[in-house]
Amino acid sequence: MNLLAWIVLGIIAGAIAKAIYPGRQGGGILATMVLGIVGALIGGSLVSLLGRGGAAYAAGTLSIPSLIIAVIGAIIAIFLWGLVTGRSSY
Repeated sequence: MNLLAWIVLGIIAGAIAKAIYPGRQGGGILATMVLGIVGALIGGSLVSLLGRGGAAYAAGTLSIPSLIIAVIGAIIAIFLWGLVTGRSSY
C-alpha cells in the first residue's frame, strides 16, 4: 500500500512542485505526473534512508508531512530533469 500511496501523492506533488519551481518547465500533464511520482519515491526513499538507514518508501500515507516530502522530492526531480535535458528554467 505504501507504493500506491506514494504514486497518488506523486501526482498531487508534481502539480504543486511545477507551480512552485521557478521558471518555465517543458512537458505537459503526463510529464508532470511522472516527475511527481518519481520525486515522491525519491523523497520517500531519502527520508527512509536518513531516518532508519535502509532504503524503503517510508510514511507512504496521505498526510501533510508525506505531501511535503513528496513535493520536495518532485522539485528535486524537476531540477534533475532540467540538468539532464539541458533546459534552463529561466
